[in-house]
Amino acid sequence: MKMTAIHPAEGGAPVFRSAADIVADFAAQRPDATALDAACGKLSYAALHEQAGRLAAHLAALGVGPEKLVAICLDRSHEAIVAALAVWQAGGGFLPLDPAWPDERLRALCANAGLTAIVSKAPHAARLGETVAPLVALDADAAAIAAHPGHVAGPTAPEQLAYVIYTSGSTGEPKGVEISHANLAALIAWHNAAFAVTEETRAAHLAGLGFDASVWEIWPYLTAGACVVLIDEAARTDPAHLHRWLIERRIDIAFAPPALAEPLLDMDWPVDARLRTLLTGADTLHRAPPAHLPFALVNNYGPTESTVVATSGVIAPGSDVSGLPSIGKPIDGTFVRLLDADMNAVAPGEIGEIFIGGAQLARGYRGRPDLTAERFVVHDGERLYRTGDLASWRADGDLAFHGRADGQAKVRGHRVEPDEVAATVARHPALAAAAVATRNDSGETQLVAYIVPAGEAPSAEDLRAFCAQHLPDYMVPSAFVRMAALPLTANGKLDRKALPAPGSHNALTSAATAAAETPAQARLLEILEAALGRTGVGIDDNFFLLGGHSLLGTQVVLRANEAFGVDLQLRDLFMAPTIRQLAAKIEEVLLAMLDAMSEEEAQARAAE
Repeated sequence: MKMTAIHPAEGGAPVFRSAADIVADFAAQRPDATALDAACGKLSYAALHEQAGRLAAHLAALGVGPEKLVAICLDRSHEAIVAALAVWQAGGGFLPLDPAWPDERLRALCANAGLTAIVSKAPHAARLGETVAPLVALDADAAAIAAHPGHVAGPTAPEQLAYVIYTSGSTGEPKGVEISHANLAALIAWHNAAFAVTEETRAAHLAGLGFDASVWEIWPYLTAGACVVLIDEAARTDPAHLHRWLIERRIDIAFAPPALAEPLLDMDWPVDARLRTLLTGADTLHRAPPAHLPFALVNNYGPTESTVVATSGVIAPGSDVSGLPSIGKPIDGTFVRLLDADMNAVAPGEIGEIFIGGAQLARGYRGRPDLTAERFVVHDGERLYRTGDLASWRADGDLAFHGRADGQAKVRGHRVEPDEVAATVARHPALAAAAVATRNDSGETQLVAYIVPAGEAPSAEDLRAFCAQHLPDYMVPSAFVRMAALPLTANGKLDRKALPAPGSHNALTSAATAAAETPAQARLLEILEAALGRTGVGIDDNFFLLGGHSLLGTQVVLRANEAFGVDLQLRDLFMAPTIRQLAAKIEEVLLAMLDAMSEEEAQARAAE
C-alpha cells in the first residue's frame, strides 16, 4: 500500500493530504499493525490514531487550531508522538521541548514562542513554572482527555504551520524556525523513495527530542505504515550499546551523528543483522566506511531552515581518502546555489556560500520578520536561504563541505552561536566581560569561554554550574580561560585570532593532581581514564579540562551507574566534574537510597 501527500481529486486537481491524514488511513486499513515499539510495549496504528484523537479534542477545546502552537515537553515515549499527532489533528503546530534542557531554557522558549497550550506531565510540568499558556498534564488530566469521543480535523493547507524548532541565535536569544506541512511532505516524499521505506521497515528513533532530526526519524516511517522503534536511553550515546541495540531490535534504517556513526563502522556485524542504511549528518563526517560493511552509510547535510535535509549521498567504501567525505547532492525538490560575496555563482572547484531553495525551504523565523528578511533572500527570482556554510562543487557533482563563513559552530550535531553562550557566561555576577570561541585541538569541536573577572575569579566549577542552569549541556563551555582583558582589533571588535588556547597556564583549574584515596575513587579513575583514552588522571583533575565533552561524559555517567548501582545524570557530572567530587556525589546518593530502605532491605543490601 502506497500513500502520498498529493492525490488527484475529481477533475484532476491535486489535493494535499497531511502526514496526520495519511496516518489516519493506515489506522483504518491496517489497524493492528505496529506503529511504535519501545521497551514499555507496542502501540498499533489504530491505538495511535485513537489516543491522538481524544487528546486533539481536548486541545481543540482550549483553542488549538490552524497557526496555533502547542509546546510538547515529554520524555521519549509513545505519549510524545501521540501528542504531536494530536496537535496536527487539532489543526495546530507543535514545538518540541527536550526535558533534558535546563528549566530556565524551557521557560524562556515557552515565553518566546507564543503558545496556545503546553502538553507535559509530572515532573516536567512543574519545571515550567508559571506557564504562559494552558497546561495539559497527561497524567493529571487523563480522565478528562479519555472522556472525549475523538476529533475530526478539517483539511490541512499545505502552507499551514506544522512545527517549530528553535536554533541558537547570535544575539543570545534562540530563534524559532517555522516549518509548514508542505515542507514536511516534501521531506517525507524524498526520504521514503530514496530509502525504499515500506510497511515492513523498522526504523530507530534516537535523536535529541528538541533536534529537528527527531522529526525525520518519525514521520516518514509513520506515513509509510512502517514501525518506529524508540531507543533505550542508555544506548543513545554509547556506541557499543547502540550496536547491540540495533542488532537486537532488528533495525533496518537508523540515524546517528558522526560521533556515534564512526565507531559503528569498525564493529563486527553479524550476517543476519537487518540494518541496511545508516544515516548520518548534523556534524562533520571524517571518514568513509570500510569495504566489509554490510550496510550503506549515507551522509546528509541540511540546516533546520531547509527541513532537516538538503543534500544527501551514499559514501562509497574507501572513498575520499585524501579529504572529508562529500555531503552528497541536492535531494529531490531542493536545489543549491554556491555564491561568492557579490552573489555570483562560483565555478566548479571554487568555494562559495551555500544558498538553499526549493520545496523544503521554511516559512521563516517565528515572530522575527527582520531576521527572516535577512536570511531568506530573493536572488534572480529564487527564494533562497543563506546558510553561512561554505562548499565547492566536486567533479562528480557532489558537494564538498568547507566549514562556516562566520563564527557559528556545530557541537555534537547542534548549531551553536558562540555569542549566545557568551551572553550567558557574561551574566555571571563575578565577571566583567566574557567571550566564547570554538576550538578543535582534540578533533572534537569544543566551546572555550574567555573571561575577565570583575574581582576574584570564580572557579571553573562555579561557572560551569551557572551555565548549566541556563543552557543545554552541549552549549556549556568545556574550558574557561582567565584573561586581563579581551583582545580587540583596531576597529574595536573582538580579535578572535588572538584568543589563546586553554592550558595549565591560563585555564581555571581544580586542585593539584592527587591519587585515589578510596575504592570508589579508584573505580571512577578507571572509568574516566578509559573514556578519555589516557592515563595519569588525578582525582582533582577536571574532566572537561582534560578534553572531556558531553558525549564522553554520558559514557562516564552510564558506566558509573552500572558500577555503583545509582542513577546519576549528565548534569551531575557537570556539577561534580572531578573524581573526588563525583565520588562524594555517589556516596550521597547511596546514603539516600539506604535511608529510603526499610531496615530489613538495608541489611539484605549490606550482606550482598
